[in-house]
Amino acid sequence: MGEQDAMRQEHADTTATGKAHFAVLDGLRGTAAMMVVLFHIQGITVLWQGDKVVLHHAPLAVDFFFALSGFVIGYAYDDRWGRMGVGQFLRLRLVRLHPLVILGVLLGFASYVLDPLGAPEQAIALSRVVVALIMGLALIPTWPLPNRWTDTHPLNGPCWSLLQEYLGNLAYALVLRHWSTRALGVLAVISGVGLAASGMALGSLDQGSYWETLWMAPVRLCFPFVTGLWLYRMRARLPRIRLGWPLLSAIMVGAMLLPIWPAVGGIKLNGVYEAACVILLFPAIIVAGCHSAAGPITGWLLRACGRLSYPIYITHFPFLYVWMNYVAKAHPTPERMLVIGLGLVPLLVAVAWLADVAWDRPIRGWLGRRLRARRHQRSAFSATP
Repeated sequence: MGEQDAMRQEHADTTATGKAHFAVLDGLRGTAAMMVVLFHIQGITVLWQGDKVVLHHAPLAVDFFFALSGFVIGYAYDDRWGRMGVGQFLRLRLVRLHPLVILGVLLGFASYVLDPLGAPEQAIALSRVVVALIMGLALIPTWPLPNRWTDTHPLNGPCWSLLQEYLGNLAYALVLRHWSTRALGVLAVISGVGLAASGMALGSLDQGSYWETLWMAPVRLCFPFVTGLWLYRMRARLPRIRLGWPLLSAIMVGAMLLPIWPAVGGIKLNGVYEAACVILLFPAIIVAGCHSAAGPITGWLLRACGRLSYPIYITHFPFLYVWMNYVAKAHPTPERMLVIGLGLVPLLVAVAWLADVAWDRPIRGWLGRRLRARRHQRSAFSATP
């Protein structure tokens, strides 16, 4: 029995291309996305007072996304080169990622210009916001807007990580796909040392989304993305640990719930801890997740979680900008904040579902058909004597 056949039996279902479907990894992506959403809702509720924040380490979900992306990119595309060129790969990735980038930025633009609680800070020349809109639609960092901290993508803060995702995809297409597994391992070790040193120096890996720490964005990308690709290449030689989605999610949530670690003897233990999560814990979770199976009903649920993880990640923050202004200016009672904060969760899930079924899938389907039609036309033209 070949490896692909064994994987089909182990995971019980396959993708449209016939490859085994990693339902548990899909579910873990959903867990990580929900941790980000809950972190932002609760953090805004307490106006980011450090001792009142609950999910202190939830920003590390982004690093988990990068690692998972490296694994999935290798799995989906490593065996397609030769039948696929760099241009086609980049077009496929744009079709997969950019429709929701556009929607998230448009929602951010609407929340900035229409928020009734945004004045007076957001009462600026419309031309400035339009420039941020145009650059945001292209994922280009732009200068901060008032009342948006110093975010590199002020209309939708999470877009900073999508820019890094694009850079990782580009690096894979141009360079990393040619590298041997050993070379990827060496790069992972070197970048892991850099990540750990940065964490120890800064005391936190929650960096890269602001202009002041923009240099940390590629540092956070490099190790997990390369390691995810290396894990895919090494998957047959790694231990077949099977823990399942509930236990793996509990481990991830537990790691994010731990408090901020203090500095001891000049060593910023919080940075050490967060680097250890990214360098040791997350790869172990991915290894266990790719070997864990799910039943038919559980598998459907986990795939649904995975399908909504990207939409909820990229669309939730424009709504939370409004929530931020409401908390800061309306001064609601703790009871009201609790009720509204809890209500935001199903609202954001519903928005993500609508973004998936009414925006992302129709647009990707249309673009996919256009790309296939162009390839068929080129094939027919090249075959014409």
